[in-house]
Amino acid sequence: MLNVFLVITPNVLMLDYAGPAEALRMARDMGAPLKLQACGPVAEVPTSLDTRLAGLLPLPASLPTSSLVLVTGNGNEREDYAGEAAQQVVRWLRALAQTGTRVASICSGALLLAQAGLLDGRRCTTHHSLTDDLRALAPGAQVLDDRVFVEDGPVLTSAGITTGIDLALHLVQQLSGPEMAGRVARRLVMYLRRGPSDVQLSPWLAHRNHLHPAVHRAQDLITGTLAKDPSHRWTLAQLADAACVSPRHLTRLFMRHAGISVLNYVQQLRIARAQELLQQQPRLTQEQLAAACGFSSARDWRRVCQRFTTPAGTKGLQSPGAAGAD
Repeated sequence: MLNVFLVITPNVLMLDYAGPAEALRMARDMGAPLKLQACGPVAEVPTSLDTRLAGLLPLPASLPTSSLVLVTGNGNEREDYAGEAAQQVVRWLRALAQTGTRVASICSGALLLAQAGLLDGRRCTTHHSLTDDLRALAPGAQVLDDRVFVEDGPVLTSAGITTGIDLALHLVQQLSGPEMAGRVARRLVMYLRRGPSDVQLSPWLAHRNHLHPAVHRAQDLITGTLAKDPSHRWTLAQLADAACVSPRHLTRLFMRHAGISVLNYVQQLRIARAQELLQQQPRLTQEQLAAACGFSSARDWRRVCQRFTTPAGTKGLQSPGAAGAD
C-alpha cells in the first residue's frame, strides 16, 4: 500500500491538486493499492478559483514506511510562498530529508522542495515560467527545461498544471503496471505522454491516444497478458473475438486509430519488456530474455530487436551471454 499525502498550501492552483488527485483516486477505485490524504499547514485554504478547500488534515508528525509526499503548486507562488503557512511546509519537508520518504511536486511546488534543500544535487524541473526562480533557490540542482516531469531517485518534479496528471499516471504505472495507467488515462480521456524526460511515448502508453473502444479492448488484453504471462501468444482471431469485431476489421481499426499493425504493437511491447528486464537483471542471456518476453527463440528476439531499435539501441540491449549466440 502506497500512502500518498497531498500537501496543499493557501491559494493552491486547483488543477495542480485536482488533476493528479483525481487520477490517483481513479486508480485507487480501480484496485491500485493507494491511500490518499489531503493535508496542509491549515485546515482550510483559499484556492486559485476564489473558492475554499476545507477539511485538510494536519501535516503528519510521522509517515508510514511506504509513503509519497506530493506537494501541489500555487497560483501566485512568489507572494504565497513567503507566508507562514508555506514556510511551515518547508520546515516540515526539511525534516523529511532524514526519513527516506519519496517526495514529488506539481508545478511551483518544486520551489518549496528547493527551499527545503531536497533538490540539491538532483535533476529537476518546474513550470517553464519558474525555471529561473528554481535555479536561484537550488543552485546545486540541475534544472531541466522542456520536461514533462523528472524523476531523480526518491524525488520527482513536474512542469505543473496538466503535467501533474502525467506524473500521477507514471506513479500508477510504477505501482500497478501499464494496463492500470492506460485505464486511468482513458477514464480521463487524455492523450498519453511518456516521462520522465523522453520526448517519445513509452511503448506501454504509445498508440493509445485514440478513443476507439474495440482497439482499446484488444490493447488491454495484449498489455495485461504481457504483464502476467509474457509467453502467451494471442492470435488475431482471438483478439478480434474479444474486441467484438472481425479479424480483418480489427486489422483495419488498429492501423487507422493506433497507427500501427497488431503484430508490430505486440513486438514493440515485448521489446519494452525486455528492456525493463535487462535493467533489473543485466546478466540475462539472450535465450533467457527471449523466453521471458515471449519470443520463440533468441534468433527471433534479435530479428525483432533489429527492426525496432537503432544500432545504438540494439547495442544497449545486448546481454552478457549473447556473444556468438545463434
